[in-house]
Amino acid sequence: MGELAIDQGRIAKGKELWPAVSVVVPTRDRPLLLRRAVEGILQQRYSGLIECIVVFDQTPPQMPPMEPPEARSVRPVTNDRTPGLAGARNAGILASRGELVAFCDDDDEWLPDKLRLQVEALMAGPAAVASCGLYIDYEGRTVRRVPQTAAVTLAQLRRSRVMEIHPSTILVRRADLLGPIGLVDESIPGSYAEDYEWLLRAARVGPVAVVRSPLVRVRWHRSSWFEGQWRTIVAALEYLLRKHPDFRQDRRGLARILGQIAFAHAASGNPSAARRWAIRSIRSSWRERRAYLALAVSAGALRPDTVLRLAHARGRGI
Repeated sequence: MGELAIDQGRIAKGKELWPAVSVVVPTRDRPLLLRRAVEGILQQRYSGLIECIVVFDQTPPQMPPMEPPEARSVRPVTNDRTPGLAGARNAGILASRGELVAFCDDDDEWLPDKLRLQVEALMAGPAAVASCGLYIDYEGRTVRRVPQTAAVTLAQLRRSRVMEIHPSTILVRRADLLGPIGLVDESIPGSYAEDYEWLLRAARVGPVAVVRSPLVRVRWHRSSWFEGQWRTIVAALEYLLRKHPDFRQDRRGLARILGQIAFAHAASGNPSAARRWAIRSIRSSWRERRAYLALAVSAGALRPDTVLRLAHARGRGI
């Protein structure tokens, strides 16, 4: 797993120059899934250099044996920052050397043309960030999810999480990541929604370019959920609203976050708080379905795990 001379910059192929890409893969105690994620990165049909930085979070570095192909490298590092996903991402970012930085979670898998198509999208315009569509695998079912527009704006991200813009689809110019966008926020409780908070800041720099094809396979399973960590979810979403008060500019977007908080309270067994937040959500927008789900769960008419299972079966979250 020797290192590449990645500081050479771009590789020429014909009349095109292909920038070096650093891929940050945070991991913790999932060696089999990690191997599949790393192999998907190394097997990209991309003519530039790729360095894969595997960040071991709260666990000793232990890479599965593999022999990277030409113009590829794998480098393990330890998360020496805040324990958790946000700190692990930042440790990888700061260890990276490529002109572009991408992310891939250890339970996801890139399809072979993902990187090439996204780099082409970034090179074609001024965008700082590019994303793509994805496949969601859940309990034997696969759901195809692709963003509806060729670019996603800050206004769209306030209105909706646009969950198709998953962390494993992100490719960003390193200069913008370390400059106007900034690192991942390590203060957000439990690293919950750290990717969404970062996207809100990225979209202030400019719209997110989208390759409208599913190029990542995302696997949902119980170990990838925040199920059972409802109090952490409440704290993280309240933090998000404090940090981004401009949610008040979009009543439906605000209602969505309030409804999520209401549902988390209901799922954690706090019905009075669930009802308070649900009422706030409905006052912001009576269309917000999460508020009504929270009321149903708080009244005992629905089980939260049933709601989650049905949502995930459709490739959606709460």
